[in-house]
Amino acid sequence: MPGTPVCSYTEGIRKEKHMVIRGRAPLRVSFGGGGTDVAPFRVEQGGAIIGSTINKYAYCSIVPREDDQIIVNSIDFDMTVKYNTNENYVYDGKLDLVTAALKAMDIKQGCEVYLQCDAPPGSGLGTSSTVMVAMLMAMARWKGIMMDAYAMADLAYQVERIDLGIDGGYQDQYAAAFGGFNCIEFHGRNNVVVNPLRIKKDIIHELQYNLLLCYTGKIHVSANIIKDQVQNYEKKDSFQAMCEVKALAYALKDELLKGNLHSFGKLLDYGWQSKKRMSAKITTPQIDELYEEALKAGALGGKLLGAGGGGYLLMYCPYNVRHKVAARMEQAGGQLADWNFELRGAQSWVMDDDRWQYDQVSVHMPDGEYKFDI
Repeated sequence: MPGTPVCSYTEGIRKEKHMVIRGRAPLRVSFGGGGTDVAPFRVEQGGAIIGSTINKYAYCSIVPREDDQIIVNSIDFDMTVKYNTNENYVYDGKLDLVTAALKAMDIKQGCEVYLQCDAPPGSGLGTSSTVMVAMLMAMARWKGIMMDAYAMADLAYQVERIDLGIDGGYQDQYAAAFGGFNCIEFHGRNNVVVNPLRIKKDIIHELQYNLLLCYTGKIHVSANIIKDQVQNYEKKDSFQAMCEVKALAYALKDELLKGNLHSFGKLLDYGWQSKKRMSAKITTPQIDELYEEALKAGALGGKLLGAGGGGYLLMYCPYNVRHKVAARMEQAGGQLADWNFELRGAQSWVMDDDRWQYDQVSVHMPDGEYKFDI
């Protein structure tokens, strides 16, 4: 595959009989700049995103087999797809993300793949791109390929956006690969700069306490909304809204670094009002009602995560009205989620079920020996 020669190596595959290779990547919340990472705005104006990863994850587990069969199990979709390594990978609409990842990483050995994500597709947390990063992390670990976060994110973008042709931006792949709080600047395919933000722990704790993550009960198809946003690029008001959203990303970064969280919360509202002007499909009457109810209860601002149309609302609430906002949003039909920030990016590890070969555990205590069958 052009631009990713690292994936041509196959000799590094490990073949322990009962080895399990796992990849894990964190989902993300975006505070500002969403949509500016999509062409043509990204190419002509440059995009900027500020956000953080959270402690909800996408997982990929790989169990090597001794034959030519690749069996992929999507736990979330309750779907199983089978491949043969001697056949060409074909995109048929069934777990094409997995097919594309197997093809990109040139997987030639049989294996079982298990996929699971802590949030549903269309939730606005970057699920599909995060699943892609988790898969590539696990496959790279299996093949012994070393890739830094920039290379991993770019490969994930290549596979999802170019090979599969799924419309979308850059931020999800880079957020999942790097993890933590970042201001990410986009100046073209090969000019992405991830700026890690050094934020005091007290500020991070307070920010998390003042933020509510609320599921609206609906999912969205981000590609449809992004297509509409791209079509509106030439419209004056939509273009001006994109410029405002980009400027607000930098304003949010400044206030967060200073620890001025109430100002940060109010800027979230500015960003949400601007983003809605980018496409009529970004919000719905139900989402607007839920948002307004939160403001009436004392929230200073917030935004819908992801491209729009559904998924999660993120609301900033001063601590003394947080409980009131939470109650009001639940009364209006929202579902509050338990969450926290995650400062680590994508990871991989290996477990070997054959390491311990015994069926009894014994412990010697002063009063004698205890035995436990396992």
